[in-house]
Amino acid sequence: FMDAMEAILTRRSIRRYTDEDVSAEQVETLLRAAMAAPSAIDNRDWAFVVVRDRKILADIASKEDGNAEMLKTAPVGIVVCGDMNLTIKSDPDYWIQDCSACVQNILLAAHATGLGAVWLGTYPVMNRVKGVAEVLGLPAHIVPLAVVSIGHPARILPPEDRFEPEKIHFEKW
Repeated sequence: FMDAMEAILTRRSIRRYTDEDVSAEQVETLLRAAMAAPSAIDNRDWAFVVVRDRKILADIASKEDGNAEMLKTAPVGIVVCGDMNLTIKSDPDYWIQDCSACVQNILLAAHATGLGAVWLGTYPVMNRVKGVAEVLGLPAHIVPLAVVSIGHPARILPPEDRFEPEKIHFEKW
């Protein structure tokens, strides 16, 4: 595994994959990384659907408004969902942050272990949410936040320096 800073600074969105499979052990590693994410008051209001079936991946891609064509060739997709039965009753929208942290951990773990991945936004675009939920047969209390397309990169993209000091303010705006 690469170190954390290297993974963060060199991670790129990977949309093209080789035909090589992603093992069950690799998927478990990604899910362990996801569930190591912070969550508001340690609520862990997340749930995951791992998809390997070509038809289901293609069906999900068709519900993502042309945003997810790479799912048709990805060996695996992980759908990161919020469990509305587990949200904090006083502040129910924290699930969005919790699940977003899971997605970021999956992306970093994928990169650190030699896989490629890309975050495909689902929530809050309601036709995507409804479409993905329909394809996966999600119960009403499970809301898909994102789909992460995962595979072995067909090519390695060079790192991009995205540091923009002009966006930094100290003490006050």
